[in-house]
Amino acid sequence: MRTEYMNLRRAIPAEEKAKLDKRISELFLASITYRYSKAVLLYAPLDDEIDVWGISKAALEAGKLVAFPRCNAEDNTMKYHIVKSLDELERSTFGILEPKAECEIYDYEKNAQNDHAVCIVPGVVFDKAGYRIGYGRGFYDRFLNKFEGVKVGFAYSDFIIKSVPRGRYDLACDVIVSEKGVRAIG
Repeated sequence: MRTEYMNLRRAIPAEEKAKLDKRISELFLASITYRYSKAVLLYAPLDDEIDVWGISKAALEAGKLVAFPRCNAEDNTMKYHIVKSLDELERSTFGILEPKAECEIYDYEKNAQNDHAVCIVPGVVFDKAGYRIGYGRGFYDRFLNKFEGVKVGFAYSDFIIKSVPRGRYDLACDVIVSEKGVRAIG
């Protein structure tokens, strides 16, 4: 299923993808979830992932705390680091942009609730209950297990299906944003 949907996502024409990404970003930025958040945890998108750079720029301009993950391949964990500028991102060993090691770590266990923190969660395909299939390494599953803020999945509407396989440690997103709208789960 992961491979099938990754191939479908890669097949979306660039112009159409750009329109879809822009619409998803606009809907998120207009949402109450974003409006009341003080902290926005993002991902640095790969070429075929939903582009969140506009959200990161808008959040920085609005004075929100913005953080991106740094991954630890030894134990498949990640920590979010606060950035004041996108210039503080560098290529990691996975080829993904990550915050420089000297960027301050965001203490989400202490601050997520007070900051009304929002974590935008990447995924390959989501289901209507908010569960997702990611990339198979478990970085987000481990992180989200302790995250008490709002978990927001970004997906193209054709990538939200009835059900995806899930394990006992998988957690659902609280909100899914597609080009067709913002949907609260549960």
